Amino acid sequence: MKRTFIYTFLLGASLSLLSCGKDFLNITQIDKLTGNNYWTSKGDVEQYMGGIYSTFREATMTNIFFPASGDLRCAPTNRTSATSGAGRDYISLLRQNNLNSILTRSDENQDNNFSYFRFPRITQWNNFYKMVQNANIVCYQIDNKDMPFLSEEQKKAYKAEAIFLRSLAYFFMVRLYGDVPYYTDVNTDPLPRTNMVTVLKNVSADLDASYKDLPWTYDDPSVVAVKAMRGSALALNMHVNMWIAGFANEDKAPYYEKVASMGRELMEENGGAYTLLSLTRTKDIFKGRTKEGLFEIVQNFNYGESFHLSASYSDYVLHAPNKVTTKSYIYYDPKFMEKMYPPAEQDLRKTYWFDDDIYATNGDFQCLKFANVFMEEGEDNNPDDNQMIFRYSDPILLRAEALAELNRDEEARTVVNVIRKRAEAADIMESGDDLKDAIWWERVRELLGEGNFYYDLVRTKKVINSEYTPAPMSVGAFNGGGWTWPIDKSALLNNPYMRLNNYWN
Repeated sequence: MKRTFIYTFLLGASLSLLSCGKDFLNITQIDKLTGNNYWTSKGDVEQYMGGIYSTFREATMTNIFFPASGDLRCAPTNRTSATSGAGRDYISLLRQNNLNSILTRSDENQDNNFSYFRFPRITQWNNFYKMVQNANIVCYQIDNKDMPFLSEEQKKAYKAEAIFLRSLAYFFMVRLYGDVPYYTDVNTDPLPRTNMVTVLKNVSADLDASYKDLPWTYDDPSVVAVKAMRGSALALNMHVNMWIAGFANEDKAPYYEKVASMGRELMEENGGAYTLLSLTRTKDIFKGRTKEGLFEIVQNFNYGESFHLSASYSDYVLHAPNKVTTKSYIYYDPKFMEKMYPPAEQDLRKTYWFDDDIYATNGDFQCLKFANVFMEEGEDNNPDDNQMIFRYSDPILLRAEALAELNRDEEARTVVNVIRKRAEAADIMESGDDLKDAIWWERVRELLGEGNFYYDLVRTKKVINSEYTPAPMSVGAFNGGGWTWPIDKSALLNNPYMRLNNYWN
């Protein structure tokens, strides 16, 4: 967390697609962009902002980040014959929440299978703090530097975009580590960790004050859901408030009310910017940049942009002809799959998102949500899909969940059934606690493989209940921080106020 900003913009950055093949980014080091020779044109601002998106991509898509932190941890997943070797023990260890064993075997300097997945990078928050600091620089420059090349409306939009990216970094860090040092200006003096609920309340206030300065969408289709939009900020703020409600030791109703209100605004006032697409367009949805996308990280083989092989959920749930391996790497407990998709009930997601036997336990299981391109050269590529961060169905379901928590059951059923109707599934008719449970399962059903499962377990405290996970935490382990990730010891450098997550030490 020193004041050093030296890193190279990635050609594979999300915003490189702004150019659609044009020379959008001139590769320049951040430390050379902060003096009088910079901030002299709109292009400079765009370029600097592009670097923040690049850093988010670096933090999350160069390792096993999303599968390990959101999809496989405490999940009812099992290894197949394709992953029977010791090099795939991480699948079992993630199911068991045994992070220490994973990290012990993950030294990137050693030539072993575990090192390939780069687990230690999940414990290192450097890139998230680069996002924070560079977003703070954008805000500072816009507030303090004369920029006659930008209109007042453009200044507000860039600042709102920077606040969204800073808020996104803090939200991701809170879900990973709990309490984190909190910076909102260019000050880089060492700070102790701030209570995570306080951090999130501040994040929510920042988003409240700025989100309306973002557009609902963009005329340029190449940046839809790639650059922050108003729907991106609303979805993030809804998640933030649901996390606060899960952890705050106070009346939770105001946070649920806020989520319900933001969900209504997102659904009813977006002017046609967002919609659920037909499931027949699954390939379009997950390739990205559609009206169903709110925020995504892009990859595109045509531009040499590929995520690390371990970074995509698809790597674990596909087999031939969609991948070279003849068996998928994981399958889910049959009981879990039958709860998620009851065999006798109609649901088009079973048709479009899975192979013929979604209950298979022999390696034939496939999740086809992310299966756009198969690279015949070998197994060193995944389907050419974007990484979903926020998809329109996600905040719809958060709204339904908040309404149910407020005992507004009829409204909650109406909202959750928007998702059910798209799948031509029977309406949810439950009430009370049964309705809350049904909405939770609908999130599992709709968002499987999109990095939400574990976090939904944690914020709802279902992670301590064996009805929802095969590896429930004890209350003591949960309260002691067993739901977090370890923090790398490098966070102690130059910060005498810093402490690590004791549960993992």
